[in-house]
Amino acid sequence: MSQYLSLLLDCPVVIAAIFIAGIGGTFQYGFSVSVLTSPSVFIKELVNNTCQQRYGLSLEQWQVSLIWSFTVSIFCIGGLLGSMVVGPLMSKYGRKQCLLLNNFVAIFGALLMLFSQKATSFEMIMAGRFLYGINAGVSLSAHTMYLVECAPKRLRGMVGVTISTFISLGKFCGQLLGISELLGTEQRWPWLLGFNGFTALLQLSTLPFLPESPSFLLLNRGDREACDKALKRLWGDKDYTREVEEMMKEKAAMQNVRNHTVMELIQNQNVRWQLITILITFTGLQLCGINAVYFYSFDVFRAAGIQEGQLRYAALGTGLCEVSTSIGCFMIIENMGKKVLLFRGYMGMSVTLVLLTITLFLKTHISWMPYCSMVLIFMFIFCFACGPSGIIAPLPGEIFTQSFKSAAYTLACTLNWTGLFVLGMLFPVLVENLGYFCFLIFLFFCTVCGLHVRFNVPETKHKSALEIAADFDRMHRKSGESKKQSTEQGLNGVKTCETRF
Repeated sequence: MSQYLSLLLDCPVVIAAIFIAGIGGTFQYGFSVSVLTSPSVFIKELVNNTCQQRYGLSLEQWQVSLIWSFTVSIFCIGGLLGSMVVGPLMSKYGRKQCLLLNNFVAIFGALLMLFSQKATSFEMIMAGRFLYGINAGVSLSAHTMYLVECAPKRLRGMVGVTISTFISLGKFCGQLLGISELLGTEQRWPWLLGFNGFTALLQLSTLPFLPESPSFLLLNRGDREACDKALKRLWGDKDYTREVEEMMKEKAAMQNVRNHTVMELIQNQNVRWQLITILITFTGLQLCGINAVYFYSFDVFRAAGIQEGQLRYAALGTGLCEVSTSIGCFMIIENMGKKVLLFRGYMGMSVTLVLLTITLFLKTHISWMPYCSMVLIFMFIFCFACGPSGIIAPLPGEIFTQSFKSAAYTLACTLNWTGLFVLGMLFPVLVENLGYFCFLIFLFFCTVCGLHVRFNVPETKHKSALEIAADFDRMHRKSGESKKQSTEQGLNGVKTCETRF
């Protein structure tokens, strides 16, 4: 661990890129996911006041709930739109420029949030949430690809974990700022919802001082000189000849090849197993049960004797657990390996879900069982944060070559947002009909994802996209092929898939 940490400390500009890209990147997503919990009562009251002042109508409870549900869900619709447009934008304008322009979307959304109460307009909150969704959809891909391409190959696992760390930090900050002692009051809640604008301003004022992604400069723009300057600024006066040679090999394989579309990615047989891996892991990321565990945590805390007024502080404990575990994953990932952490994380989550279902079933029969459930909740969050949460986000940028990356991120984020939206719609129905037995559904997805990683995904640590492609081919080659033949076919397969269109 100390070896890799020393390597990172020798690259201060990479450290700056982690914090600057993160605060205006995936932090926005995490904050927006958790921030509406605290001011929900005040927003519903604004909905009623708006209709009374404008139309002289007093809405019934089900009507307010319907408007509230749409306000929450429109964030996912915006996110889906953002994830669909970000690929072409990154390919044309670059990762850094895409992040910079994306901040204006968040700032405009924040202004709508800040003035919604004075204007007595809940529609402004809806529009702001939609813009926040677009911002989050763009930043999930742009932030991830920018960091992965700026980091040295030996540190990509460690740097990639910070993407989920900022998601967790965003969730925790949304919970923390939402308490009544800070911004979760009837007078200050618009400032809580508008907080995304301040983080966007912070990134907008600092990101211009960082270089563009070296991979983008060399592979997309063909500017070797700009690539060398960017590498020197990011990594210092070090020998990065090997990394440049690998990028040049990839550039040679991409000669006269344009960036592929999502449909071309789906149709290409040479990257079939990489595509299957993205489909399974990103679907599993939303259907692993983390949202269900957070939902049931309040019932468990109540059963354990925590006072109703103290539940918000107990919820802060779950958010803090996810942040601290993600930081721990950051420290160990380069030694443990991504495949090991991902497999163990999914298997640990599977075991925990089984035990949690049992303890929730027995909580009314045995007095001390809620305490076991509480421990299992923190264990589940621990397994999630040190496995799927920290490793899956940067995966498309690691296992696909440059011409497929934008399409892969577009597909992955579309799956992420669609899963989040569908889960938001179906989860209340599942809870109402199945109760805590809904964990068994999530158990299935955790187990499938874990087994797929174990038997079908190679280790990606310290490897280039071409080497990973060869490893995928080696794992799934027909019996009887020699190791040498498989390696050659893996490399040739990448070149074929690059020149095929």
